[in-house]
Amino acid sequence: MPLLVCKGDFVMTVRCWIAAAFALLMLASGAFLPAAAQEKLVAPETNPPGDIPDNQVFVAYTSPDGFSLKVPEGWSRTVTGPSVRFFDKYDDIQATLGSANAAPTVASVRAGEIANLEKAGHAVKVTAVRAVKLAAGPAVRISYQSNSAPNPVTNKQIRLEHERFIVFKGGKTVTLDLAAPAGADNVDQWQLISNSLQWK
Repeated sequence: MPLLVCKGDFVMTVRCWIAAAFALLMLASGAFLPAAAQEKLVAPETNPPGDIPDNQVFVAYTSPDGFSLKVPEGWSRTVTGPSVRFFDKYDDIQATLGSANAAPTVASVRAGEIANLEKAGHAVKVTAVRAVKLAAGPAVRISYQSNSAPNPVTNKQIRLEHERFIVFKGGKTVTLDLAAPAGADNVDQWQLISNSLQWK
Protein backbone atom coordinates (compact mmCIF):
# COMPACT_ATOMS: atom_id res chain seq x y z
CA MET A 1 0.00 0.00 0.00
CA PRO A 2 1.52 3.43 -0.92
CA LEU A 3 2.53 5.71 1.95
CA LEU A 4 -0.06 8.42 2.64
CA VAL A 5 1.53 11.90 2.92
CA CYS A 6 -0.49 14.50 4.85
CA LYS A 7 0.12 18.17 4.14
CA GLY A 8 -1.86 21.36 3.65
CA ASP A 9 -3.94 23.48 6.05
CA PHE A 10 -5.06 22.27 9.46
CA VAL A 11 -8.47 20.93 8.34
CA MET A 12 -6.99 19.00 5.42
CA THR A 13 -4.25 17.59 7.66
CA VAL A 14 -6.80 16.33 10.22
CA ARG A 15 -8.90 14.71 7.46
CA CYS A 16 -5.80 13.11 6.02
CA TRP A 17 -4.76 11.61 9.33
CA ILE A 18 -8.29 10.26 9.88
CA ALA A 19 -8.15 8.61 6.46
CA ALA A 20 -4.73 7.14 7.28
CA ALA A 21 -5.99 5.75 10.60
CA PHE A 22 -9.01 4.18 8.86
CA ALA A 23 -6.76 2.57 6.24
CA LEU A 24 -4.53 1.09 8.94
CA LEU A 25 -7.59 -0.27 10.75
CA MET A 26 -8.87 -1.96 7.58
CA LEU A 27 -5.45 -3.46 6.92
CA ALA A 28 -5.20 -4.81 10.46
CA SER A 29 -8.66 -6.37 10.23
CA GLY A 30 -7.71 -8.26 7.05
CA ALA A 31 -10.07 -6.39 4.75
CA PHE A 32 -7.39 -6.17 2.05
CA LEU A 33 -6.36 -9.84 2.24
CA PRO A 34 -7.39 -12.26 -0.55
CA ALA A 35 -10.67 -14.07 0.10
CA ALA A 36 -8.95 -17.48 0.25
CA ALA A 37 -6.56 -16.27 2.94
CA GLN A 38 -9.43 -15.07 5.13
CA GLU A 39 -11.51 -18.26 5.12
CA LYS A 40 -11.21 -20.18 8.38
CA LEU A 41 -12.01 -23.80 9.13
CA VAL A 42 -15.64 -24.28 10.11
CA ALA A 43 -16.15 -26.40 13.22
CA PRO A 44 -17.78 -29.80 12.54
CA GLU A 45 -21.47 -30.20 13.38
CA THR A 46 -22.26 -31.75 16.79
CA ASN A 47 -24.81 -34.13 15.26
CA PRO A 48 -23.86 -34.04 11.59
CA PRO A 49 -26.43 -34.92 8.94
CA GLY A 50 -25.33 -36.90 5.93
CA ASP A 51 -25.26 -40.59 6.88
CA ILE A 52 -26.27 -42.60 3.82
CA PRO A 53 -28.89 -45.06 5.16
CA ASP A 54 -27.85 -48.69 5.49
CA ASN A 55 -30.86 -49.68 3.38
CA GLN A 56 -30.04 -47.18 0.62
CA VAL A 57 -30.61 -48.60 -2.87
CA PHE A 58 -27.77 -48.09 -5.35
CA VAL A 59 -28.13 -47.96 -9.13
CA ALA A 60 -25.54 -48.20 -11.89
CA TYR A 61 -24.54 -45.07 -13.80
CA THR A 62 -22.67 -45.49 -17.08
CA SER A 63 -20.81 -42.46 -18.39
CA PRO A 64 -20.49 -41.82 -22.14
CA ASP A 65 -16.82 -41.14 -21.34
CA GLY A 66 -16.11 -44.81 -20.70
CA PHE A 67 -16.60 -45.60 -17.03
CA SER A 68 -19.39 -46.66 -14.68
CA LEU A 69 -20.11 -46.65 -10.96
CA LYS A 70 -22.93 -47.24 -8.50
CA VAL A 71 -24.67 -44.21 -6.98
CA PRO A 72 -27.54 -43.80 -4.50
CA GLU A 73 -30.94 -44.00 -6.14
CA GLY A 74 -32.89 -40.73 -6.11
CA TRP A 75 -29.97 -38.33 -5.78
CA SER A 76 -29.88 -35.27 -8.04
CA ARG A 77 -27.52 -35.39 -11.00
CA THR A 78 -25.74 -32.71 -13.01
CA VAL A 79 -23.28 -33.10 -15.89
CA THR A 80 -20.73 -30.40 -16.70
CA GLY A 81 -18.31 -31.25 -19.49
CA PRO A 82 -16.27 -34.31 -18.44
CA SER A 83 -17.65 -34.23 -14.87
CA VAL A 84 -20.79 -35.83 -13.43
CA ARG A 85 -22.06 -35.00 -9.95
CA PHE A 86 -24.63 -36.73 -7.74
CA PHE A 87 -25.77 -34.99 -4.59
CA ASP A 88 -28.31 -34.94 -1.77
CA LYS A 89 -28.08 -31.99 0.63
CA TYR A 90 -24.40 -31.97 1.73
CA ASP A 91 -23.64 -35.50 0.51
CA ASP A 92 -21.81 -35.37 -2.79
CA ILE A 93 -20.28 -37.72 -5.36
CA GLN A 94 -18.32 -36.32 -8.28
CA ALA A 95 -16.52 -38.24 -11.02
CA THR A 96 -14.35 -36.41 -13.55
CA LEU A 97 -12.61 -37.79 -16.61
CA GLY A 98 -9.10 -36.50 -17.30
CA SER A 99 -5.91 -37.41 -19.12
CA ALA A 100 -2.37 -38.18 -18.00
CA ASN A 101 0.84 -39.55 -19.45
CA ALA A 102 1.38 -41.95 -16.56
CA ALA A 103 -0.39 -43.40 -13.56
CA PRO A 104 -0.42 -41.08 -10.54
CA THR A 105 1.78 -41.85 -7.56
CA VAL A 106 1.71 -40.58 -4.01
CA ALA A 107 4.70 -38.36 -4.85
CA SER A 108 3.17 -36.92 -8.03
CA VAL A 109 -0.14 -36.26 -6.28
CA ARG A 110 1.62 -34.48 -3.42
CA ALA A 111 3.54 -32.37 -5.94
CA GLY A 112 0.59 -31.40 -8.15
CA GLU A 113 -2.93 -32.45 -7.19
CA ILE A 114 -2.69 -31.29 -3.58
CA ALA A 115 -1.70 -27.74 -4.53
CA ASN A 116 -4.56 -27.52 -7.02
CA LEU A 117 -6.98 -28.90 -4.44
CA GLU A 118 -5.95 -26.38 -1.79
CA LYS A 119 -6.16 -23.54 -4.28
CA ALA A 120 -9.61 -24.41 -5.62
CA GLY A 121 -11.27 -25.58 -2.39
CA HIS A 122 -12.59 -23.87 0.74
CA ALA A 123 -10.14 -24.03 3.69
CA VAL A 124 -8.82 -27.42 2.55
CA LYS A 125 -6.83 -29.54 5.00
CA VAL A 126 -5.28 -32.74 3.61
CA THR A 127 -4.98 -35.49 6.23
CA ALA A 128 -3.55 -38.41 4.23
CA VAL A 129 -2.35 -39.48 0.78
CA ARG A 130 -2.08 -43.22 0.15
CA ALA A 131 -1.70 -45.74 -2.64
CA VAL A 132 -4.69 -48.12 -2.64
CA LYS A 133 -6.22 -50.82 -4.82
CA LEU A 134 -9.75 -50.55 -6.16
CA ALA A 135 -11.68 -52.97 -8.34
CA ALA A 136 -10.83 -50.68 -11.27
CA GLY A 137 -7.10 -50.96 -10.53
CA PRO A 138 -4.36 -49.17 -8.54
CA ALA A 139 -5.33 -45.70 -7.31
CA VAL A 140 -4.15 -42.85 -5.12
CA ARG A 141 -6.51 -41.85 -2.32
CA ILE A 142 -6.51 -38.34 -0.84
CA SER A 143 -8.28 -37.90 2.50
CA TYR A 144 -9.07 -34.28 3.27
CA GLN A 145 -11.51 -31.84 4.84
CA SER A 146 -12.94 -28.59 3.50
CA ASN A 147 -15.63 -26.04 4.17
CA SER A 148 -18.77 -26.37 2.10
CA ALA A 149 -19.71 -23.63 -0.33
CA PRO A 150 -21.85 -21.01 1.46
CA ASN A 151 -25.57 -21.74 1.47
CA PRO A 152 -27.10 -19.33 -1.10
CA VAL A 153 -29.92 -18.42 1.31
CA THR A 154 -28.39 -18.51 4.81
CA ASN A 155 -24.70 -18.13 3.83
CA LYS A 156 -23.98 -20.96 6.32
CA GLN A 157 -21.03 -23.30 5.76
CA ILE A 158 -20.36 -26.69 7.31
CA ARG A 159 -17.21 -28.78 7.55
CA LEU A 160 -16.99 -31.64 5.04
CA GLU A 161 -14.94 -34.83 4.89
CA HIS A 162 -13.71 -36.07 1.51
CA GLU A 163 -12.17 -39.18 0.05
CA ARG A 164 -10.73 -38.58 -3.42
CA PHE A 165 -9.55 -41.46 -5.62
CA ILE A 166 -7.52 -41.05 -8.82
CA VAL A 167 -7.55 -44.08 -11.14
CA PHE A 168 -5.54 -44.38 -14.37
CA LYS A 169 -5.85 -46.50 -17.51
CA GLY A 170 -4.48 -46.03 -21.03
CA GLY A 171 -3.79 -42.30 -20.79
CA LYS A 172 -7.08 -41.53 -19.04
CA THR A 173 -7.88 -40.80 -15.40
CA VAL A 174 -11.08 -40.80 -13.40
CA THR A 175 -11.04 -38.65 -10.28
CA LEU A 176 -13.78 -39.78 -7.89
CA ASP A 177 -14.51 -37.40 -5.00
CA LEU A 178 -16.85 -38.46 -2.18
CA ALA A 179 -17.97 -35.83 0.36
CA ALA A 180 -20.21 -35.71 3.43
CA PRO A 181 -20.51 -33.62 6.60
CA ALA A 182 -17.57 -34.22 8.95
CA GLY A 183 -18.45 -36.95 11.43
CA ALA A 184 -21.01 -38.70 9.23
CA ASP A 185 -20.63 -42.48 9.06
CA ASN A 186 -20.39 -43.50 5.42
CA VAL A 187 -17.41 -45.87 5.49
CA ASP A 188 -19.24 -48.89 4.09
CA GLN A 189 -21.20 -46.90 1.52
CA TRP A 190 -18.09 -45.07 0.27
CA GLN A 191 -16.26 -48.38 -0.02
CA LEU A 192 -19.13 -49.75 -2.11
CA ILE A 193 -19.13 -46.69 -4.39
CA SER A 194 -15.36 -46.51 -4.90
CA ASN A 195 -15.08 -50.25 -5.62
CA SER A 196 -17.99 -50.08 -8.06
CA LEU A 197 -15.97 -47.78 -10.35
CA GLN A 198 -15.16 -49.65 -13.57
CA TRP A 199 -13.65 -48.82 -16.94
CA LYS A 200 -15.84 -49.62 -19.96
